Amino acid sequence: MADNSSSHVNIPKLILVPSIITLAVTLLRLVGELQNWPSVLFNREAGGGGSIIGITWLALIFGAYFAVKLARLGEEGPGAGRVIGFALLGLVITVAGGWLGFGMKAEFPGKIIIGLLLIAAGGVMPFLGWSTLAKVLLAYGYAARIPVLIVMYFAFRGNWHTHYDAVPPEFPDLPFWSKFFQLAVVPQMVMWIVFTLIMGSIFGAIAIAFARRGKAASQHQPA
Repeated sequence: MADNSSSHVNIPKLILVPSIITLAVTLLRLVGELQNWPSVLFNREAGGGGSIIGITWLALIFGAYFAVKLARLGEEGPGAGRVIGFALLGLVITVAGGWLGFGMKAEFPGKIIIGLLLIAAGGVMPFLGWSTLAKVLLAYGYAARIPVLIVMYFAFRGNWHTHYDAVPPEFPDLPFWSKFFQLAVVPQMVMWIVFTLIMGSIFGAIAIAFARRGKAASQHQPA
């Protein structure tokens, strides 16, 4: 099925409640880390990976939510296989970019720039799968991550000892703006946006596939 995108989807309205929920989780995590609440819920280490209270998981949940909402608005998009296929292609390109720019030990001019361009290219792939869903996820991604970037600015300035300002042990000692750009701007405005696009598309496709299957089953039931 082709992606018959139309202009009647009100993206700001669609992402409003999810964005408010995401902001509430961000603020809850900030308070939890500042108050030294249990680390299993509020991981204060650099990167904050694995913390139960966090907004990473919401990209998956809201990806499914947005897909179902779009379907109800008549924006069903293409088949789930196409959406997942392009999202997985984006994931492969993104992983390759991350390895090239930040994982590979060999050094060469423009290494990090090339890696970031590949990561960004990975984020384009979901638009080839289901462009309407990708547009919604892009808007939601920035609505979710810009508040985090603001929090990180003040956390770095105030040395809050949260994961928002934690620095990896091997990270070089850099001036504030260089450190903020590398540890906050690039991850929040590029990497996590691409993550939202890819994973949101995958879970959105899965959700819409189940919804279509349920709809088809109900239509074939005898009256």
